[in-house]
Amino acid sequence: MHLCSDYASWLHKRFMNKRERQQTILSLIQARPIGTQEDLRALLERAGVPATQSSVSRDLEELGVVKHHGHYTLPRTNGSAARGLLSLDHAGDCLVIARTVPGLASAVAVEIDAAAISEIVGTIAGEDTIFIAVRDQKAVIKKVWKLFGNITTDENN
Repeated sequence: MHLCSDYASWLHKRFMNKRERQQTILSLIQARPIGTQEDLRALLERAGVPATQSSVSRDLEELGVVKHHGHYTLPRTNGSAARGLLSLDHAGDCLVIARTVPGLASAVAVEIDAAAISEIVGTIAGEDTIFIAVRDQKAVIKKVWKLFGNITTDENN
């Protein structure tokens, strides 16, 4: 049993560190032009978020970050898809499924987590799908659409 709790503790730290690192990456990229992974890694270190070049590389890919005019940025489109969110759907009483632009599920999940919506218990992101564990799915769907700039939620109720 001790081994199991040690593993659970390690797993929790690992994913919390990854979420924190990815949130910091998004904040840094939005705050200033960053041209190389090494520059980004150094800025993360200065912010107190340890990272290796390989973890930064994986994070950039998972977050859908691209290089544009020599600097990292998130892809731009119109509407709520601007930040990757395409749809939200119910899946039982405690689960909302979010569909995203392929490759942007992690970035969308980080943004949802950063919004600290009280009805959201947690998120798990894949390539283009996010499972959102919720207390009240109707309120969550409205708040997530609002977060992503899509105020009209009638079709999602």
